Amino acid sequence: MKTRLPALVALCCAALLLSGCDQAFQNNFERRFAEAEKKAAEQDYPAAVLLYEAALDGTPKSAEAHYKLGLIYDDQLQMPVSALHHFQRYVDLAPAGEHAKETQKFIQADQLKLGAALGSGASVSQEEAKRVKNDNLALRKKVLQLQTDLENANKARAALLKAVGKSAPAGFKQEQIQKPLVPGVATYTVQSGDTLASIARKSYKNNSARWKNIQDANFEPMEGTAKLQPGMVLMIP
Repeated sequence: MKTRLPALVALCCAALLLSGCDQAFQNNFERRFAEAEKKAAEQDYPAAVLLYEAALDGTPKSAEAHYKLGLIYDDQLQMPVSALHHFQRYVDLAPAGEHAKETQKFIQADQLKLGAALGSGASVSQEEAKRVKNDNLALRKKVLQLQTDLENANKARAALLKAVGKSAPAGFKQEQIQKPLVPGVATYTVQSGDTLASIARKSYKNNSARWKNIQDANFEPMEGTAKLQPGMVLMIP
């Protein structure tokens, strides 16, 4: 009996330690997933991707993170190779999950996209797909930083003019400045007769009220409504 007691105590301690570790991993996943959701809602997709991927641990609970990654790579970054990987991982981890049927359709659609793009039947190596993915993420970070720098420069210029008691030059706030296109983001080419409201209806299932989202994504802050010209390419956030 005396020889069994230390072993029993050791087993109890190990069980408590494992339980504590499991709880810590669970909390870590939930924290990173919540941060990723916030970044995705803010349309900061590169940051969201990094946070979702940091939450992955190979367990069934991370299936939802794979699903969200698949959607971002498919809809926002236009990277079907990466989207296919994460959709397939969702199916592997949650074959009867909430998004299982929808994910199967996404997989089929991305397979068709890749087949049409490759045409000749050539395959994309995992190493090449990883390289393209990293290059695209780095490029998107640079574009987002440039946009932030431009907005900060405009704010600083307005603040300086106000500090010296001068009014802004004519047209400074009203000038229509189109933002540079972010590679991989969905776009729409303006047709004759299009308005921001009509484009929003086409892009957001008849929700014309989201025209302001399109304007804010494509033009520097301005009063009123942007003037569209046929052939103009707009980002659809």
